[in-house]
Amino acid sequence: MTFDTTTHNSRMTHFDQHESFWLFGYGSLIWKADFPFLERKPAWIEHWSRRFWQGSHDHRGTPETPGRVVTLIRDQGAHCYGMAYRIQPTVLRQLDIREKNGYLRERVPIHFTSTGSAEGLIYLATPDNDAFLGEAPLTAMAGQIAQAEGPSGSNREYLLNLERALDDLGVSDGHVSALAAALPAIR
Repeated sequence: MTFDTTTHNSRMTHFDQHESFWLFGYGSLIWKADFPFLERKPAWIEHWSRRFWQGSHDHRGTPETPGRVVTLIRDQGAHCYGMAYRIQPTVLRQLDIREKNGYLRERVPIHFTSTGSAEGLIYLATPDNDAFLGEAPLTAMAGQIAQAEGPSGSNREYLLNLERALDDLGVSDGHVSALAAALPAIR
């Protein structure tokens, strides 16, 4: 099941009049920046945790066998680390298509690991979108990830690329690491 958010996101015009602004990537946007950007740097957002709770019917799975990709859940006191990109508003058209399966634009404060902060944008998949899968036992999620494959590649590859990208940033994410560790046990 898909929920195309492209039209909805195009109506969110908060950053349209800016010359540039910051986008925070917490999943594949960390390692797969296939869009033009002016600058990038490590960053984090407060009170959010990364979870493999969003279905991927269009990139890392199919409608028949959806994959699992990350979204964010509110988590008081948590920090989610990733990569921030300074982009121009025209880039949003491309990103809206990439993130169309249930992800909505949301404004958040982004903190840079070097210094400072800025208001920016995330793409967030909430429980009220049709592709949201929600929480499941770790072994069930790992099994689904191990089996799913879509036009953008295997879901396993997505998980392992994310774990590697976080490691390159010097970040440990218990949820990501636990899922990656469970993969070898699943054939």
